[in-house]
Amino acid sequence: MKTLQQIIDTSDKIVFFGGAGVSTESGIPDFRSQDGLYNQKYDYPPEQIISHTFFMKKTEEFYRFYCDKMLALDAKPNAAHYKLAEMEQKGKLECVITQNIDGLHQAAGSKKVYELHGSVHRNYCMKCGRSYTAEFVKDCGGVPRCECGGLIKPDVVLYEESLDSDCIDKSVAAIASCDTLIIAGTSLTVYPAAGFIRYFRGNDLVLINRDPTPMDSECDLVIHDSVGKVLGEITV
Repeated sequence: MKTLQQIIDTSDKIVFFGGAGVSTESGIPDFRSQDGLYNQKYDYPPEQIISHTFFMKKTEEFYRFYCDKMLALDAKPNAAHYKLAEMEQKGKLECVITQNIDGLHQAAGSKKVYELHGSVHRNYCMKCGRSYTAEFVKDCGGVPRCECGGLIKPDVVLYEESLDSDCIDKSVAAIASCDTLIIAGTSLTVYPAAGFIRYFRGNDLVLINRDPTPMDSECDLVIHDSVGKVLGEITV
């Protein structure tokens, strides 16, 4: 913790790259841990349910799972989200790059957030393009339909879909130009997002994660603990 504090104190341009572990302390399940979504039992494997093909062919089944397990609209930001927002306000943090779709960084006050996998809070009609809220999707009680009759789709990146090219470009540029990169709450096994860190050319590569990752040996500082606990102890 002392080393992490020193790194933050001496850094002028920090980028934060976060995964599901950033939001688990807000009550949102991750995917690959013992209690994660991939280890729960459904009629279909979760990785199949959240694919583009499944969404199009079995839309009702998709929305049953999606509304039950991925629309955590009552979740609140935790210490990690608030600390990152504070770091941005103090001019220490350049941006947040997140693999999460929950919108908790913005709820905590972060302004510059690159959402690699989209957001549950943006939903659109596939026919006319009209926007809808996450609350509308949650409360519809089935497959959400637009007034025009079109199918409403969450603006989240499903399996078989590509990441937004503009979001990728901005994320890579931020990582390439920062002096400190903090990676947190991610197993670093989901590509292409996990591959972004190879663009880092700065001074300090920090990893905060509950469990070991394939990148531990590549980092300058590794802390195996919860993200909220670690960041909550930092002073800015």
